[in-house]
Amino acid sequence: MTTTAYALDELQFETTIGGKGIDAQHSNIPIINMSQFESRRAEITEALWQAATQVGFFQIKNHSIALKDIEHAFQLSEQLFSLPQQQKQPLSLKPGKNAGWEFKQQVRPSTGTADQKESYQITRPHMEGIWPDQAPLANFQQDMLNFESQAWQLGMNILSCFADKLGFERDFFRQVHQPNSEQYQSTLRLLHYLPMAQLPQGEEHWRAGAHTDFDCLTMVFQQPNQGGLQVAAGKDYQHQQVWSNVVPQAGVITCNIGDMLMRWSDDKLKSTLHRVRMPYPEENQGSRYSMAFFCQANKDQVIQGPNKKYQAMTAEEYLNMRIQANFAK
Repeated sequence: MTTTAYALDELQFETTIGGKGIDAQHSNIPIINMSQFESRRAEITEALWQAATQVGFFQIKNHSIALKDIEHAFQLSEQLFSLPQQQKQPLSLKPGKNAGWEFKQQVRPSTGTADQKESYQITRPHMEGIWPDQAPLANFQQDMLNFESQAWQLGMNILSCFADKLGFERDFFRQVHQPNSEQYQSTLRLLHYLPMAQLPQGEEHWRAGAHTDFDCLTMVFQQPNQGGLQVAAGKDYQHQQVWSNVVPQAGVITCNIGDMLMRWSDDKLKSTLHRVRMPYPEENQGSRYSMAFFCQANKDQVIQGPNKKYQAMTAEEYLNMRIQANFAK
């Protein structure tokens, strides 16, 4: 692995964390009930704040997205990735736009090797010419935009709780994540982790190497029996990194704080390292599909906390630095 110097502290830290480590005995990730959100807002806010400041990860249940809508989005995702490569090639990632399809292009600073996956990014202002339209994906664009809109609404509800605790106006994060703006850069990402028969072997390879996210809030949709997501849970007495497994459950969404929000909160909210490991021999050896919605502030929004702990930069500047560091040239 070649050592690379990175301008951002969070990227430089990632380069130190590529080892295998050990699995935790128990998960420390809270599960938060989002039912009756408006009437239970104060209670939910306290639970979210506790999880975000102590762990940086939490799972939510009884939220606003119906299980049938999640399952339909997964069905469309699998249909997209099952297309022959020559049909996906015209949908390729647009340089610097975080929109389109890529295959094993993402390289993590923690590993120096390509993640063993393909993905398709949906970022509303940049999708012209890269929507699939062949059968059976004729309704793909409309259905995925509807799902993206539901994910956005749920994300804004969660972020409104953090706005309350940070002393911002309740709709602060809604205003800086406006989907009707050309500056919008929140992204719905469809992911296909390759089956083991197609994967290289060895501890230096990962379905997704250890990293923190560079958005405000990530919401990850998983399917039962398609695990592998792990969260950094400190170190043991031998100074080995301990990793906590996130068990996938139907309809349960795994959420985590990203570096963008950690900066905006002057480090009150915690952005935590996570990764997707290769499956163990006794686990499902086939493909793994997941979806992630990244709440990323509009490009022209300036990120700086009230205490000005970090230098001010726009969301576009920050995101570009992260994308450039994580994709192979």
